[in-house]
Amino acid sequence: MGYTSQNWFVNGVIKIKTGLGPFDLLRALKKIESELGRVKTFRWGPRAIDLDILLYGNEEVKTEELQIPHPLLHERQFVLVPLAEIDRNLVHPVLKKTVSELLEPLEDQGVEKL
Repeated sequence: MGYTSQNWFVNGVIKIKTGLGPFDLLRALKKIESELGRVKTFRWGPRAIDLDILLYGNEEVKTEELQIPHPLLHERQFVLVPLAEIDRNLVHPVLKKTVSELLEPLEDQGVEKL
């Protein structure tokens, strides 16, 4: 999706518990990206690492800096497939559909499980 003239890469999803609020978590993730060599290029361009907040409990955040749930979550098979491995019945707090329901209508986007 997006810019496709780049090397193969792995997408993954993790579930964490944190005492950080959404904006502090975002800042922590951006610091990790920077420490691991991420350099801003262009939208969806090649990068060393990309850390996103997909969901934050049932919270909704909509600012220029941060949108939760991630605004493209429901369109991305490469995000929904690993998210389903964590919890197929997790409900999207805005769309009110489970991860399984969000996956159903998506066309194959070339996602392969490792």
